[in-house]
Amino acid sequence: MVDEDTTAPGVVDGTPPGRLLVVGGGPAGTAAALMAASVGVPVTLVEAEERTGGTLWHITALENVPGGWTSGPQLARATQADLDRLEGEGRCVRVRDRAVGVVAHPGHAEVALATGPVLTGGAVVVATGVRPVPVPGPDGHAPGEGPGWLTVEQPEAPLPAGPVPAAPVPALRDTGPLPDGAHALVLGADRPLGTWLRAHPGAAVTLDVLHPASETCKTAEVAGDPRVRLHEVAAATLTHTADGARAAARRPDGTALTLAAPRVLANLGARPAPPAGSLRPGPDGHCPPASQPRRLFTAGDLRAAGHQRVVTAQGSGAEAALSAYYTYWAGRGRRACG
Repeated sequence: MVDEDTTAPGVVDGTPPGRLLVVGGGPAGTAAALMAASVGVPVTLVEAEERTGGTLWHITALENVPGGWTSGPQLARATQADLDRLEGEGRCVRVRDRAVGVVAHPGHAEVALATGPVLTGGAVVVATGVRPVPVPGPDGHAPGEGPGWLTVEQPEAPLPAGPVPAAPVPALRDTGPLPDGAHALVLGADRPLGTWLRAHPGAAVTLDVLHPASETCKTAEVAGDPRVRLHEVAAATLTHTADGARAAARRPDGTALTLAAPRVLANLGARPAPPAGSLRPGPDGHCPPASQPRRLFTAGDLRAAGHQRVVTAQGSGAEAALSAYYTYWAGRGRRACG
């Protein structure tokens, strides 16, 4: 942490004193709330969605989380039950709203909500995670910043279903079982590819995966799967056709590659989604914990591009809550004592 602040938590606008504010109800945020409550710190958890769990609801197969969990939704329901218990005991308050700002002050921290209210507490754990990178539209633009290696051309006319919708490419992570013999172009080699393959081990499909060199490190876990054909490209142009989609690509060595399939799925990775205010993102948009001002703690996928796993998110959320506790609740300036 930076910016020395030795003042005790303040009380502003009638907010109950000494609350830890947690922004984001995914694996990191729920772990932070549970840990804070376990050491006697009252918690307010801010989550925009109706249910907590975040990306867990999109993880169809789990094999690296201790405790026998086999799917993300299974774990999400369990952690949601934990929060229900804390709320029933009066140790946690859940606020369904979107945090649009997080600001650190000497003596307190604030979270501004999209609907107008401002929450105040002794510290904030920010665990807003990452958001999927959008596929560019046919005009070259997307709601957000699309990947630099991929462009989308106007569809070939006429298409049987009429104009291409605003979001024509479904996300792989939200795709259920595909029929046997299915063939798809997959845009990007992000880790949901491996998750999908593990969730559907018997699916007799062919996936042509186009990805940039920066994602080659993520292909090791799927490279041995005979259903996957990996294509490292420097650039690619996607065109929707009457028969599905066609990708005209250029390999790193300059040679051309053309692929076509009846369907196309997006798997372009994700970018951090920090709220505005006092957070200090690095050049890649992530918010390393050591770079943040006093009273703000970051956790989960928001911290860094690496180590983005469910278990590491949970551990970082719990650690952030304990760091806040030892710094501002267990005694001013006190650090972890084991």
